[in-house]
Amino acid sequence: MHADAPVVDRHARPLGVLRLSLTGRCNLACPYCCPDGDEPPGLLSLEAQLAVVRAACGLGAQTLRLTGGEPLLSDRLWPLLETIAAARVDAADPIHALQQVTLTTNGVLLTPQRAGQLKALGVARLTVSLDAAEPEAAAQMAGLQGGASAGERLLVQVTAALDAAVQAGFDPALGQLKLNSVIQRGHNDDQLIPLAALARDRGIELRLIEYMDVGNRNGWSSEQVLPAAEMVKRLQARWPLEPEGRADHATASRWRYRDGGGVLGTIASISEPFCGDCNRLRITADGQAFTCLFAAEGVDLKPWLTPVVDRDGLFKTMAALWQQRGDRYSELRAQVGNGSSHAEMAYLGG
Repeated sequence: MHADAPVVDRHARPLGVLRLSLTGRCNLACPYCCPDGDEPPGLLSLEAQLAVVRAACGLGAQTLRLTGGEPLLSDRLWPLLETIAAARVDAADPIHALQQVTLTTNGVLLTPQRAGQLKALGVARLTVSLDAAEPEAAAQMAGLQGGASAGERLLVQVTAALDAAVQAGFDPALGQLKLNSVIQRGHNDDQLIPLAALARDRGIELRLIEYMDVGNRNGWSSEQVLPAAEMVKRLQARWPLEPEGRADHATASRWRYRDGGGVLGTIASISEPFCGDCNRLRITADGQAFTCLFAAEGVDLKPWLTPVVDRDGLFKTMAALWQQRGDRYSELRAQVGNGSSHAEMAYLGG
């Protein structure tokens, strides 16, 4: 099913990206994310997941990003990818409209075999998360016990994952492999230079993310936010940078190293909100639809997904949800205040 015209929300923003979470669990315990130990009840079946993807494609989504928690923990990842790969070559299937399938991972489980499978099943881009490049800080930011030795093991795993991704054909020079780092003032802002050096050495775009007020467990405060402009200033002192701007509907503003060392991105949801052209819809592993990363609650899609899929009802519900969307929390943060409730990061899929 397809909309007769592009579906836009109340601020004329089209639906472009569907972020589908496969699990709420994670094998790390990053303190800014605070994942649950157990899955939410009522995980979507493969049939339900596909119905959601088809409805989103019919409404205009061209990118599917698979998230978690940690999606490589989910045994539902591979059947979903296999079915989507087959559907993308069928011109009669709404999934045929997908231009890109991507996946976000912490890299711990990204073996050469899995990286190869992801590439073979049509995943176009991998985003790997790593918040420190030195052992002690890496352990702290990942919520690991064991100090520097645990951090060293994590760094070995993640750098091996980056190498495995490159060997599988994910080309950093084409933007097919990126490294995401959440930066907290007073926690890991001393890792800016080490992280940038690691990314530069591998030719990978590093994307520095301001610490965000997602969820209620992480004790967020504005004092812990290091603005993107300050991150760039610190890196600029080491490696001169030239601004490239932010593409339409993108989250990251990009900078190019003048010495040819590649590209840097900054995601400034706090200091430089980009609500004006946000085009992302998030569906949790248990079928809740969130039209904003900072929302307190979603819309339950399960009435149209269980016990049997109601494709027409699901399409109409998702269309109405998007058309009614007026979210621009980051632009209104100062007016809303810090007391508002938010769903948790790992549950939302980032």
